[in-house]
Amino acid sequence: MPLSPKTVSIIGIGNMGGAMAANLLSRGWVVQVCDIDPAKVGDLQEKGASALAVPAQAAINSVAFVVCVVDAAQTDAVLFGPDGLACMLQPGHTVILCPTISPQDVEAVAGRLATLGVHTVDAPMSGGPARARDGSMSLMVACAPAVYEQQADLLQALSGKVFRISDHPGDGARTKLVNNLLAGINLVGAAEVLALAGRLGLDPGRTLDVIEQSSGQSWIGSDRMRRAIAGDYAPRAHVTLLEKDTRLAVEAARAAGFEGPLGARASQVFADAHQAGLAALDDAAIFKYLQDR
Repeated sequence: MPLSPKTVSIIGIGNMGGAMAANLLSRGWVVQVCDIDPAKVGDLQEKGASALAVPAQAAINSVAFVVCVVDAAQTDAVLFGPDGLACMLQPGHTVILCPTISPQDVEAVAGRLATLGVHTVDAPMSGGPARARDGSMSLMVACAPAVYEQQADLLQALSGKVFRISDHPGDGARTKLVNNLLAGINLVGAAEVLALAGRLGLDPGRTLDVIEQSSGQSWIGSDRMRRAIAGDYAPRAHVTLLEKDTRLAVEAARAAGFEGPLGARASQVFADAHQAGLAALDDAAIFKYLQDR
């Protein structure tokens, strides 16, 4: 907990942003929130957050703004749209970018903000809502050293696992895409082998017991497949999120002149599951997609 409460604004309070806000409130921070869903805002107001009607209002009292929306289009709207933050930001303010977007989009945003004298912290996150809520998620941070020191209390309150990637915004995004491509590969692999286990007449739950204590174990495989075996596809992270993230990772790989054997194939599985009508389900539904083939 910081020595004295500080005001931070979080724009976008879905599963991750809402959990981050709840975490900060529990640590004594003053939190302002803005979201297009009034119900989500109301839930956090009950926990002590203040509501903002539009992102631009955040600039009145905050010196740090956490943008936690879904994609580059939403990020652009939050920052540079008609009611966006940029119209009110003053030199010395800091924008912390948490969405998984392309490195080029991060660099473009950082460049536009720099012309206003505004700092950018490239800080994509990983770990899911439960870890965001208890502050144990990972943050992959790329920003100037002085900006990092200025925001260290906030970053450490948000995450017990802050990784300093580099001084260059965009490198956090690159790291996140590498991580999420592996997450996608692991999830498709776990779903494939458990669907195969069922086809071979094995009990999927017992098979997963073995995998979890053997060489095939992965965190995302265990987390998602336990839910899938139980038929629980309530969305914590929609299929569309890893569809987007793996697509961005494959695009970044190709731009760098690299093409591996698994990334593009895993990415296509998420796209196919989307087309099969599973887009609104939890990404554990990759098991359902492969099981039903």
